[in-house]
Formats: sequence, C-alpha cells, structure tokens
Amino acid sequence: MRHSTLVLVLLAGFFFNGCTSLTDKPVQFNGLSDCEPAKVILAQPKQLGPKSSTHTLQCALTSLRESSDPALVRSALPARLALHLAERSTNQSEKEALANEGVALAKRALAQGAERDGAVHYYLAANLGLAIHEHPLQAADNLASLEQELKLAADLSPAVDDGGPLRLLGMLYLKAPPWPTGIGDGDKALELLKKAADAYPDHPLNHLFYGQALWEVDENSLLADQSLTVGREKLNTGAWGYNKAIWNKEFNAVAKEVSASSR
Repeated sequence: MRHSTLVLVLLAGFFFNGCTSLTDKPVQFNGLSDCEPAKVILAQPKQLGPKSSTHTLQCALTSLRESSDPALVRSALPARLALHLAERSTNQSEKEALANEGVALAKRALAQGAERDGAVHYYLAANLGLAIHEHPLQAADNLASLEQELKLAADLSPAVDDGGPLRLLGMLYLKAPPWPTGIGDGDKALELLKKAADAYPDHPLNHLFYGQALWEVDENSLLADQSLTVGREKLNTGAWGYNKAIWNKEFNAVAKEVSASSR
C-alpha cells in the first residue's frame, strides 16, 4: 500500500505528542521592502492562496504577525498563510518552522474566541501534520486529538477548502491503523471521501482521495480510474496555481499504483 506525500503529512499527526508554541524566532523573509501596506494586502483575504506569489504571501504573513486587529487574530487566515508558505518551502527547517507557527497561530485564534470557527480547527490539523512530517517516532498519543480537530472542522465548516475537513478526516480513517490499535475504518473513509467528491466536485483532491479509497478498500480499479480521471480534469481546467504541479505528481503516483496492482 502506497503512502503518498500528502498522506504522510497527515499520518505524521499520529506521532505528535503535545503541541508546539509560537516560535520565538519565526522565519524571516528577505526582500520585503516593496510590500504594499498591510491594509492593502489584507483587504481581500480570500484572494490570498494558491494563485498568489510567494512574495505576496510572505508580505501578508509578515503584516499579520504585526497586527493587533482582534478580528484577524481570531481568524483562520494567519494559519492558512503559514500552511501555504510551508508547503512551498524546499528547506525542511523552514518548512517545519512555518508549519509550527501555523499550529500556534491557530491555537492562538482558538484561545481568542474562535472555537466555533471550523476553518481554524482545519488549518490547525493541516499544519500539525506538516510540522512533524519528518519526525514520525515522536510519542504517539495524539491521534485522538487530530481526529477531534478534523471532526470539529467537518461539523462546523465542511465547505472550507472545498471539503477539506471531509477529505482529510476520510484519509485519516483510510490510513490509520484499524481497531484495536487505531481508529482506521475503511467504510468511514469511503463514506467521507464520497461525500467530499459529491458535495465539492471541483476540487481535484476530493476525487484523488476517493479514488484511492475505492482501490484500497474495495479494490475496484474501474471506479478508482474513473474518479482519478475526473480529478485530473478538474486539476487541468481549474486555477490551482502553485499547487498544480505538486498535485499532478500525486495523481501520477496513485494512477501508477492502481494500474500496476490491477494487472
């Protein structure tokens, strides 16, 4: 069974014992002297994402670090920007530092009254996995906490990131060890991932992950191929910015596995 990079990011959360605090030395970005004023950068927060340049995201996160606006502090935006930047970084230390900061920023938002904001719970969980991607042997007692964060996100804000909470929770059940050692459950995984693909059909990863579940749980290569085909179409026709190349590699790897195993 193949564990893709995206899945390993999630699985790493199984081994997380406790949570990091906001780093004393956040990553410092170079060449930000030409950043626009914070009020301009943050005027349209929904536009800050996969299509934004790395420079723009760095400017935005730097502005948020310095902001005392209660609404921004309580929002999911700081953790979301930290995640985008961490995913793009090719330096492992920097990647982990940014993801750690994302976890801490999400926890700060929760502490400031964002407990009912599903997006904050979602980006906390996503950053959490990425932060310790390369440290899978750290004390393994936080699986229940990761599940709880994703369940809260799925209950409160299932539409975040086009079904992000549903697909990450589904993959958690797909890849976790089964009972009695873990919470793994193929039926739950299939249910959640089908729901994500049906309710939010425009996101490529919903179809990619559903295809994986169809193959790994039901060993149905025909339906898995169909789901992957739909996902590739969404990837090729959508505006996915910097994520497109990364996700395309994931599609290739899963398709290759399904093809090889079905011969």
